[in-house]
Amino acid sequence: MDPTDNQASGASAVSTAADTTRVYRLSRRAFLLQSGALTCAVGLGSLAPSAGARPGSARFSIRQPNAWVSIGTDDWITLISPASEMGQGVMTSIPLLIAEEMDCDWRKVRIEQAPADAKSYGNPFLGGVQSTGASATTRAYCQILRLVGAQTRVILLTCAATRLRVPVGELSTESGFVVHRVSGRRLSYGLIARTAWVPSHIRTVTPADLKATEQWRYLGRDQARVDIPAKIDGTAQFGIDVRFPEMLFGAIARAPVQGETPTFIDDSAARRHAGLIRIVPLPYGVGVIAESTWAARKIRDALQITWSNRSAARRYSSDAILAEYSSHAREEGAPSVVIAQRGDVGSALQSAAKVLSATYTSDHVHHATMEPPNATARFVDGRLDIWGPFQAQTLLQRLAAQATGIDPAKVAVHTMLLGGGFGRKYEADFGMDAVLLAQAIPGKPVKVTWTRENDIHHGKYRPLEAQFLRVGIDAHGTIVAWHHRIVAESILARYSPQLFYKLGGLDTAVTEGIDHKYAVPNFLGEFRRTERGVDVGFWRGVGPGYTKFAVECMLDEVAAATRTDPLTMRLALLQAEPRAQRVLRAVAEMCSWTQRRSQAALGIAYCEAFGSHCAQVAEIQVSRESGEIRVVKVWCAVDPGTPLQPRNIEAQMMGGIVHGISHCLHERITLTNGIVQQNNFNDYRVLRLSEAPTIEVRVLGTAGAAIGGIGEAGLPPIGAAIANAFAVASRGVRLRHYPFSAKTIRPAH
Repeated sequence: MDPTDNQASGASAVSTAADTTRVYRLSRRAFLLQSGALTCAVGLGSLAPSAGARPGSARFSIRQPNAWVSIGTDDWITLISPASEMGQGVMTSIPLLIAEEMDCDWRKVRIEQAPADAKSYGNPFLGGVQSTGASATTRAYCQILRLVGAQTRVILLTCAATRLRVPVGELSTESGFVVHRVSGRRLSYGLIARTAWVPSHIRTVTPADLKATEQWRYLGRDQARVDIPAKIDGTAQFGIDVRFPEMLFGAIARAPVQGETPTFIDDSAARRHAGLIRIVPLPYGVGVIAESTWAARKIRDALQITWSNRSAARRYSSDAILAEYSSHAREEGAPSVVIAQRGDVGSALQSAAKVLSATYTSDHVHHATMEPPNATARFVDGRLDIWGPFQAQTLLQRLAAQATGIDPAKVAVHTMLLGGGFGRKYEADFGMDAVLLAQAIPGKPVKVTWTRENDIHHGKYRPLEAQFLRVGIDAHGTIVAWHHRIVAESILARYSPQLFYKLGGLDTAVTEGIDHKYAVPNFLGEFRRTERGVDVGFWRGVGPGYTKFAVECMLDEVAAATRTDPLTMRLALLQAEPRAQRVLRAVAEMCSWTQRRSQAALGIAYCEAFGSHCAQVAEIQVSRESGEIRVVKVWCAVDPGTPLQPRNIEAQMMGGIVHGISHCLHERITLTNGIVQQNNFNDYRVLRLSEAPTIEVRVLGTAGAAIGGIGEAGLPPIGAAIANAFAVASRGVRLRHYPFSAKTIRPAH
C-alpha cells in the first residue's frame, strides 16, 4: 500500500440504485456545548460491517461517537483530517467532503490532524486501523464524511428552527449561514453555536440527503491545497522540525545484517566523547542519548559492537536469489497458492496453436523519502507522547504500549506533515527508536533522526520477485489461456501475520494486479512465497507496480506474435470494460497513436488498480552509444470515478509517473551476504530533474462509478509503456527486468 494514498478523487452523488445499498447508521449522535462553541461528534463507530448486512451491502454499526466538526462563536469551523498528509493533498480533499455538505464558508475553515484514535478515525478499508496507504483514504471516507457534513447541517438547521421559531422546512443554508428566506433573517453558524440548544430528536440523514454533483460548490472544482502556503514560506512542521525545551537526541547502531543482535558492547572509546547522556542496549541494537544529534552519532560510531552470527539473511545475495526465484517460478508441480482461477488453463494451453512464455523480474527498491525517518518521544507521569511523520498510527500506538508496558490509551501519537512516505513511514521501527530511548530517561523528550545511510541500509524494500507467464493463442490469434505465477517474499506474513494465515498463505499486497480485466476464458494466477530472512514492505504502487509490468509487456509480446496493433488488442480484450476502453481511446487520441515517429518510439500500457483506470503512452529515445533510455514525453488518461480536485489529480499522476520512471530506469537495492551495497544518492540512483519528461494528463470522470484512488495509480503502467516502446525502437528486443539499466540494455540494443 503507499501505502502512499489517493485523496484526490471521490464518489459521485449518491443517487443511483447501486449506491443506496451502502447504508451508514448514525444513530448515536453526541453534541457537546463547551466554552460557547458547538462540537458535533457524529458517530461512525468501528466502521465494521454489521452481522446482518446482506451480500453486496456495506452496513456499518455505531459503537462510539467521534468528533469531526467544531464550530466556534467567531464563525470559524474546525474540521478533522483523519489521514496523514504526505504531499497527496489529503488535508484538503477529505475535509472538503464535510465542508461541501455542511455548506461551510471554506475561507473560514481550519484543518486539524486527527489524534491517534482508531475507534473514532480508523479506516474501514484497512480493517478499521488508523493508517494512510493503499490509495484508500478517499475511497474509505468519501461517503462517510459527506454524511457527517450533511448530518451537521441538519443539526444546525434544527437548532436555527428552534431559535427562530419557524419550521425546519422553511430554512436553507448557504456559505456558513442558515437562511429564512420568508423573513430575510440569517443566522451565522457561529451565532447558532453561541446559544445552541440541541433538541432530543434530530432527523438522521441518508445518502438521499447528499447533494447531487451539479449542486457542488467545492467538490469537483480546484481548491487551493491548505498545506501548500506553509510549505512555501517554511513554517510547515514536519516530523524532523519537532523541537522542545530540554530536548535530548538519539542515534541507533543497528546490525549490518538484518536479524542480528548485539552480543558484546565495548563503550570505552564512546564514553570519551563530549555530550553523552546515556548508552542504552536494545533488543535490535544499541542506542545513544546525547546533547545533540551530532554528538549522538559520533558516540554511536565509536561503539565497538560484536554482533550475533545466526541470521538467515547472511546467506542473502540478491543477484543469486533472483536467479533462484526465476528458476522456481518456471518450475512445474511445486506448491503454490491460487490467486484466482477461471476455466481450465492446463487443457487450454495443451490445445493452443501457440504458447508464449516469459519471465519478468525486478530488484529490490527503496523508498528514499526526502525527509528521512525520524521521531520524538517523551514519557511524563505514565503517559507517552510520540511525534513524527507516521502513516500507521494504530500500529505504533500498539507496539509502543506493548514495549513499555503502559495502557495503549496513554499513548498519544501526534502525526506531523510527512516529507514523503511511499510506504516507508507505514513502518513503526523509527518511531520505536524514540520510544525506547525516551523510556530510558523519563521526563525528557528524545528525538531520533536517521541519516540517509541509515535509511538506505535498514529499509523495508519492495520485494525482489520473479514472474513466469504462459499465454496460449489459438489459430486465429485469440488468447485462450493465461497462466501467471509469482515468486516473492511476503509482506503480509511479517506485517499482518493473522491476515496472511487467514488468507491461507496468500499475500494480496504482493500479488495484486495479476488478476487483470482482460477477457481471457482460461486464467490461473499463483503465488509462491519464499522465506529468506530479509524483511520486505509496502512500496508505492505495491503489487501492481511490478505485476502490471509483466501483464502489459506480455500483451505486447502477444500482439507482436499475432501481428496485431497493441492498442487494438487491448480494446478487443476489454469490450466488457467501458471505462478501460475510454482511457485507452483517450490516450491514443492525445498522443496521435497511429502517427509514426522517425526519431522516437511509442509504447502503451493500461492498468486498473486502486479503483482507478489509467492508460499511458511513453515516447522514448535510446542512445546508440550508451544504451540509455530517455523518456521524452508521457501521455496519461485517468478515470478515478468522479474527480473531486482535478488539478490535484493531475499532480498526483505526474508524481507517480516520475517516480515510476525513476524506479524502472535507475533504482536498485542489492545485498551481498545480507549487507546492503548502496549508501546514499550517489549510488542509489534516482531520476534527475534534467531527465524528467514532458507529461500530459487528461482526467476523465465517470458519473456513478465507484470511488478510485489516485496517489499510487500513476506509477504501475509507466514501466511497461517504456519497455514496450523499447521493443519498437529495437525492432523486437524485450526488456524483462527492472531496472532497465544501461548495462542491461546495451547488449540488447
